[in-house]
Amino acid sequence: MKVTDVEAVPVAYPEPNDNSAVRHLLLVRVTADDGQVGWGEAVTMWPEATVATASLVDGLAPLVVGRDPMDHALVHQALKAHTWWYGNGGLASFAISALDIALWDLAGKATGLSVVDLLGGAVHGRIPALVSCHAMENDLDAMAETMAGWVAHHDAVGIKVGFGKRGKANLGYDEGRDIAFVAALRQKLGSEKSIMIDIGAAVHWDVRTALRRTQAFENFDIAWIEEPLGPDDPAGYRQLRSRASTKIAYGEREWTPRGIQRIVDTGTVDVVGVDPGRCEGITGWLAAAAHVQSAGREINAHAWSSAIVTAASVALSFVSPHCRQIEIKPLPSPMQHELTATPIAADAGTFRVPSGPGLGLDIDEAVLNRYRMPR
Repeated sequence: MKVTDVEAVPVAYPEPNDNSAVRHLLLVRVTADDGQVGWGEAVTMWPEATVATASLVDGLAPLVVGRDPMDHALVHQALKAHTWWYGNGGLASFAISALDIALWDLAGKATGLSVVDLLGGAVHGRIPALVSCHAMENDLDAMAETMAGWVAHHDAVGIKVGFGKRGKANLGYDEGRDIAFVAALRQKLGSEKSIMIDIGAAVHWDVRTALRRTQAFENFDIAWIEEPLGPDDPAGYRQLRSRASTKIAYGEREWTPRGIQRIVDTGTVDVVGVDPGRCEGITGWLAAAAHVQSAGREINAHAWSSAIVTAASVALSFVSPHCRQIEIKPLPSPMQHELTATPIAADAGTFRVPSGPGLGLDIDEAVLNRYRMPR
């Protein structure tokens, strides 16, 4: 099998889980000489980044066309060798991510194997689902009730709540309001379900504020707090870890395995979020996971975009002994539930080992064309 064509497909869609804001992704279709197709994705977010990444994929296509998809490791090296000139990370990592995921998908289809089997097989029998949501409502009790309903509906192990997001929740800015919400959520959930708090990029806490909030949240038994000091503040995180018992999560905003190694080496992170749609695809995620696992930390295969990255993240979670849960959106989403005829979903609150071939997805071209951006 040889790759004959690479197509970058930018999409824009309304995300119900983000207050119906328009979000942007770059999907990549890699076609082989026998007509089989592999799909990849970059979580580009903004329209200008999506269009720019599409241009990079166009430019990188000659390094992929003519190659056997089973040579994905060599192709990944070639892509890295080419993109060093215009940057390490960022848009280059987006482009590599989409191409790499597509090649793994196509390699699975060529062999009739799932990506999990290509990666050596599952080390978990099942993995619990974790609802991952944004706080969007103004009424704290009503919002806590809604979120508890999501957890019950999905039979999830718990919930991760994003502060500082679109909508009327206004969390992350007022200490009393933040504490009141976490208290209400714990009361609605009961004592058995996990709570994770994710501090969004719009919120800017100093160490003193992060410590006060974290210590207050500890009264309600939160499992971890994510990015309370942003993506890159090792000195601040060192202070926070020394005075709070809650686990600290970050890493989602790193684009390379080297970036993940750097934050792990600081000794300030307990749960490392790595997104295959941003951190050089499946190949990059595996390299990042090796750094995390050697340090004995937990890794979270972050996925909050389309079914393609979700499928990659689920596969990676099953082959990594240091993954503990898989994040899911609580509300149906066009790119999650319409894009494929077989949406990825938990069964009674847990994910089973996915079967192939490849990522196990059939992409609905009509849905793809409905949300396709002009180029």
